[in-house]
Amino acid sequence: MKKIHVQIEIINEMINHSIDENPNECCGLIGINSNQAQNVFKMSNIDKSPYRYRMDPKELLDTLTEIESDGGKLYAIYHSHTHSEAYPSATDVRIATWPDGTSVWPNVYYFLVTLQDLNKPYARAFEINDGEILEVEIVNS
Repeated sequence: MKKIHVQIEIINEMINHSIDENPNECCGLIGINSNQAQNVFKMSNIDKSPYRYRMDPKELLDTLTEIESDGGKLYAIYHSHTHSEAYPSATDVRIATWPDGTSVWPNVYYFLVTLQDLNKPYARAFEINDGEILEVEIVNS
């Protein structure tokens, strides 16, 4: 299994964001700069739903511009599942894939936080490439 290094603070920030937005799904981005430092950008879920998320297009564009203005790049997209496991749903895969089957965000990871058991929230990471799901191991750094 492929391994990726993620700062424990980043994992904790995603989990805390998920708890704060519960019962609705949360969503956000993780940017990485030229020094490999990771930053969480909490986004608004304009659907305000416990079963789906949708980022505000203007907020998304502004955040991507901010990440790239520092010489950084988009590293990951994250969201929570409030009632199911931390695994991409069919909807998640559809959102990550263009109609022709190619990836919307190639070379970007997808993190999912589950709140299925509020006493034990956790995150998992995946690649979704051309509609295929591949789990990657998170190594805390």
